[in-house]
Amino acid sequence: MTVGPSSLSTDQLNAFVVARLAISGVDINLLPTTPDPVTGAPTQAQVLASLRSFVLNNPAAVNGWRPGDGDPAQSQQLAPPLEYPSITEAWTGRVGGR
Repeated sequence: MTVGPSSLSTDQLNAFVVARLAISGVDINLLPTTPDPVTGAPTQAQVLASLRSFVLNNPAAVNGWRPGDGDPAQSQQLAPPLEYPSITEAWTGRVGGR
């Protein structure tokens, strides 16, 4: 059964975000819990709020992407879909769909 992000509570979304970050090797516990004006690093709460907003508001193509799209053999070969045309098109020589 597929559950949409909008049907999740804030705590459930936080758990989802933290789990997805952990899968990617990111530990938000390394971020400060209080604002640090010297470095400007975001707090853990700010990161969670921003990523909750991202999960709730972005297209399903980006929101539902999984590494390898179910095929673990390809998990390192596939990139997430780009939400907007990107400078990566210029880097790869595919400017304007050419």
